[in-house]
Amino acid sequence: MTTAVSGFSTAPLWYTTRSTGLIAYVLLTVAAALGIAATQRAMSGPRWPRFATQDLHRNLSLLGLVFVIVHVATSVLDSFVNISWLAYVVPGVSHYRWWQVALGTISFDLLLVVVITSVLRTRLPSSLWRPVHLASYAAWPLLFLHFLLTGTDTHRWSWGMWLALAGIAVVGLGGVVRLANADVPDGPARSLRGEPS
Repeated sequence: MTTAVSGFSTAPLWYTTRSTGLIAYVLLTVAAALGIAATQRAMSGPRWPRFATQDLHRNLSLLGLVFVIVHVATSVLDSFVNISWLAYVVPGVSHYRWWQVALGTISFDLLLVVVITSVLRTRLPSSLWRPVHLASYAAWPLLFLHFLLTGTDTHRWSWGMWLALAGIAVVGLGGVVRLANADVPDGPARSLRGEPS
C-alpha cells in the first residue's frame, strides 16, 4: 500500500491513466454483456423488469464513457509518452504504440457514436438507431485488444491478464444467455416505462 501511495505521488497522471483504463474496461465489459443478454426477455421477471436491465446497461455505458474520457485526458497530459489529442479521434496517428492506441481510438469513436445516438434515441428513427447501436458489437473486442496489448497490468500472466480473460467470460456469458433464449418471442409488449421492447 505504501508503495502504491508513493508511486501515485511521483506519477499521478500515469496512475490515473492506468486506473481509469481498468475501471472503464470493467464497466464497459459488464455493459456489453448486459446489452447482449438483455435483447431477449430472459433477464426480466416480476422482481426485475426489463427496463431495469436496460437502464443498468445504459448507465454503465455512460459511466464507462466518463472513465474513458478521463483515461484519454490523463494520457494526453502525461509527459511520459507523447500522445496528442488527435490520436484519440483519428486512428493510427499516435507515435506511441500506434496500432495498439489505434484500436482504443476506434473503440472510443464507436462508443461515442453509440452513446450519443442512444441518448437521442427517442428523436431518431429506429431504422437509423439500430444499425448504429450494432457498432457496439465491434467496439468491445477492440476495447479488449487495446486493454490487452497496451495495458501495463496485462503482461506475463499478471492479474490484468486474468481480468482480461474474465472479461471474455462475462461477455461470452451474455452471448450464452441470448442464444439460450433466442426462441423467446420479443413480441409487441412494452416495458413498465412504456419504452419499445
